[in-house]
Amino acid sequence: MDFLTLAKERYSCKKFSDQKVPEEALQKILEAGRLAPTAKNLQEQKVYVLQSPESLAKFDAVSPCRYGASTVLMVTYDSKNVFTYPGGKHDSGAEDATIVATHMLLAAKDQGVDSCWINFLDPEKLAESFGLAEGEVVLMALDLGYPAEGAKPLANHDSRKPLSQTVVRL
Repeated sequence: MDFLTLAKERYSCKKFSDQKVPEEALQKILEAGRLAPTAKNLQEQKVYVLQSPESLAKFDAVSPCRYGASTVLMVTYDSKNVFTYPGGKHDSGAEDATIVATHMLLAAKDQGVDSCWINFLDPEKLAESFGLAEGEVVLMALDLGYPAEGAKPLANHDSRKPLSQTVVRL
């Protein structure tokens, strides 16, 4: 499938079946995240694979948005190992972890695995629940799995502004 078709067809699945993500597909998804670019190639991200009943229960205690997915990827970054941009007001942590997560989200679709980007969560509670190191920041989680019967994109999925409203040529 070409990239624009993949981007168009990918949607946030909010109803997953109990079908497990095959290990081979999961490894390809994780590899896509590993290959993602980061500022100064610091690679400050960490991806936690939540699949056990215990880890999924910990996640469910902090977010109602697993939607029955068999796998959740929790994406974090080390705030002590980021590139600080000129001016000192911004650093690369959140954007680098976002690029990693986006690579995995698109790789999942390429593998025939549906996903949902989850940011309806309390990062500090997740970090505490999973015993993350000081300075490790939870950016988001990515549900992975296969759609349950009746799952479909939201009604407004195909609604996009024209490029003329989102692109400015200078």
